[in-house]
Amino acid sequence: MKIKAALLAILAVGLFAPSLVGAAASENFFRLGRDIVDDWGVVRTRAGGINGFLGVTSTSFDPIIARESLGEPGDIAWRLGEEFARKYPDRNQRAERIFIYVRDRVAYTSDSDQFGTPEFAQNADEVAMTIVDNGSALGDCEDSAVLLAVMYRAAGYRSAMVLMPGHVATLVYLPEYKKAARKLNLAGEGGWVWAEATGATNPFGWIPESLISDGIVASEVTEGPLDVQRDATSAATVEEAPVRSGDGGSSLRGLLLLVMVVGILWLMTGGRGAKGRARGR
Repeated sequence: MKIKAALLAILAVGLFAPSLVGAAASENFFRLGRDIVDDWGVVRTRAGGINGFLGVTSTSFDPIIARESLGEPGDIAWRLGEEFARKYPDRNQRAERIFIYVRDRVAYTSDSDQFGTPEFAQNADEVAMTIVDNGSALGDCEDSAVLLAVMYRAAGYRSAMVLMPGHVATLVYLPEYKKAARKLNLAGEGGWVWAEATGATNPFGWIPESLISDGIVASEVTEGPLDVQRDATSAATVEEAPVRSGDGGSSLRGLLLLVMVVGILWLMTGGRGAKGRARGR
């Protein structure tokens, strides 16, 4: 796999590569201090900070890595989404089939097992390219989530990424969908369906009970420049569920603290700590 080979080369020899623009699957990575950065200047080995792949700060959550596969750079993942739109005219069926495609083709694998580093995020086109070439790909929760978010956008839906302690998932705006037992409210707008692709038997719309809390925040995935941080974070609450809606800022401060703690634990355990995997029933 090209991305794995490039990353291993950097880790082995500390390679510095020039910054390039125009490819959707980044083929060049360079080391910046303790971080590994891609062609667009997005840090792949860190979720926190305005240039971290999820853009997590004390006041905002902006998954900037998704924008590497939207708009002008849109490539393999976008074309896959468009293909589903042509093949499945029914919006409910199309949403289900996209979910099943990602769920069944991305085998949950921790970054430490796949890349030998505690954290490394792949963008949607990198995961999609591996699926197209090999029939399947390896990835953890953010890898599945960002691929789903981009494919849903390409297939004609609004999508969002949702962040909670130790986990990342995807939301798709589908208020007409009747099979989901629960949907989410995002910024006061109901009708968002949870897409949890990290469990091999998860049905579309299933929400892990262990992840329902007032610590959930979400950010709608939109096109835009990679070097501008958006203030588009909203607290997400579950419809028809007795959860307390939390302040987005305080939720993010708690999540950022958790990210820091997990990072420290990873260093203390030699990278053996791992983000949780949400399994189906």
